[in-house]
Amino acid sequence: MRRPRRPAAGLRPLLLLLPVAALLYAAALSLRYPGRPLGPTTVSVALTAAEATHAERTRQRLPSPLLRLDVSRIDVRALDAAAPLHAAAARAFREGARLLRDALSAPASSSAATPSPSPAPPRCPPSVARAGDAPRALALALPCGLALGSHVTVVGRPRRVPGGGLAQFAVELRGAGDGDAATTILHLNPRLRGDWSGRPVVELNTRFRGQWGPALRCEGWRRSDEDTVDGLVTCEQWTWNTGGTLEELKSMLLRNRVAGQSSSGFIDWPYPFVEGELFALTISSGLEGYHVQVDGRHVASFPYRIGFDLEDVATVQANGDIEVESMFAGTLPAVHPNIMERNLELLAELKAPPPEEPVELFIGILSAGSHFTERMAVRRSWMSAVRNSSSTMARFFVALNGRREVNEDLKKEADFFGDIIIVPFVDSYDLVVLKTVAICEYAARVVSAKYVMKCDDDTFLRLDSVMAEIKKVPDGKSFYMGNMNYYHRPLREGKWAVSYEEWPRDTYPTYADGAGYIVSSDIAGFVASEMEKGRLNLFKMEDVSVGMWVGQLDAGGVEYVHGARFCQAGCADDYLTAHYQSPGQMLCLWENLRQGRPQCCNAR
Repeated sequence: MRRPRRPAAGLRPLLLLLPVAALLYAAALSLRYPGRPLGPTTVSVALTAAEATHAERTRQRLPSPLLRLDVSRIDVRALDAAAPLHAAAARAFREGARLLRDALSAPASSSAATPSPSPAPPRCPPSVARAGDAPRALALALPCGLALGSHVTVVGRPRRVPGGGLAQFAVELRGAGDGDAATTILHLNPRLRGDWSGRPVVELNTRFRGQWGPALRCEGWRRSDEDTVDGLVTCEQWTWNTGGTLEELKSMLLRNRVAGQSSSGFIDWPYPFVEGELFALTISSGLEGYHVQVDGRHVASFPYRIGFDLEDVATVQANGDIEVESMFAGTLPAVHPNIMERNLELLAELKAPPPEEPVELFIGILSAGSHFTERMAVRRSWMSAVRNSSSTMARFFVALNGRREVNEDLKKEADFFGDIIIVPFVDSYDLVVLKTVAICEYAARVVSAKYVMKCDDDTFLRLDSVMAEIKKVPDGKSFYMGNMNYYHRPLREGKWAVSYEEWPRDTYPTYADGAGYIVSSDIAGFVASEMEKGRLNLFKMEDVSVGMWVGQLDAGGVEYVHGARFCQAGCADDYLTAHYQSPGQMLCLWENLRQGRPQCCNAR
């Protein structure tokens, strides 16, 4: 006769199921639309009676404001777990259940009607310093950013590079985040042995979401017609004394040649950096831009670009062929510049209004847990038009972050603004497609929208113009609208490589760029239904996935509507959507639009 199991024997599986049980209850009670038909519950599992009792006790300990959170209810259980991406999705949802439980269990200090107090702003020292203790890279944190008059000094020496290498390094002012997620507010790149130009250069630029702006290249020439920044030229000539213009230099070289004198003294000019020799590089912030000095001599000036702001600088980083002795930053701001944004109680006008029926256009915005600044820029800009419309609705779809503090901040933000749908899996690039599935499920099952649009949190859209494009399609017609790609081939090498196992065919189906596209309600309903039945194929590129799903539904009845004004790689005047727009550019675009000018805010 089998003996009954002791209670301790089942403790481990019980503990493993507690996050899921808490998630299920939070998701079920968090719905804002109790009268609408319910979709499948997120990552549900079968519970024993004892586990259900424990889940109920866990629920009773959750603070009441949590019931206002919207949690997506897409269900990955029915998917074929043999597919690698499907198995990864299942693991991400299991881990996401734990992360959501941890965020939900954080103590709440106020009721749902009162915003949670913002965290204390970071201490803002007047200066910070760090010695060079890393062989290849070094970063200096700036807790409160930079301000007018701030300066950063890097003391180091270019490393000697054997052979015919470039011998280059970079000093960067970067925003918050890791890797490509961090905005490069200023990129200073000396190339001591030159590049394609054949002579040493200093290049300055900016980068947002992996997209570089137009570079400013200083090659030792000083032109008489170039712009100035705070009265200083953008590029100094290297330290010859010819009077300061390229034309004068040419005249002097010609006179020397006629006189039979050697011109080597004018050609071999001192470049600001020498391999193995110590230098002191200072970047200071002026009224119009950054100014770069090396060993006390002005070398270059770089005008500020819209969307790349002083207060957003989080770190100074040096990397490449450089040995850093020390870093120092001074005249720093005394108050954190974003303190007003973090006081949510001051932002009540940006809350999402209660939804009204019917919803004609539902806009799902893909975002990440750490992208608070990007979401605030959307709320302050084009989402204002959504809040003032009775027939449109917009929501951010955000997955969970691996850091608990990020998820806790996201919980407070979602509870206050009411415009975030939490998709409870651990965020990763390969699983972004799950957010798109969640958009379709929410639009089809919760709000019953007539049209569904997907965009990113760095996409700016002109709502009235987008609606006008939609109205051109006959009412009731199934359609797929965006900047269409035809016969695109997968990249098999590089950062965005796709293996033959992931995509065995030579070309992708016709698909719209992911920065902004629109589908009719029947397509969104098809995606939600196929997901529920476990028949939806997932591919890591979400825009290609949508093209694949539309192709499966299409039997000649879906109209593909191509629009080049759905800009994928930036902005063009008279755009419908503009992509890769920084928070500052979003606000600039909105101001232009309010003045009746649908014009871009590109870099100077």
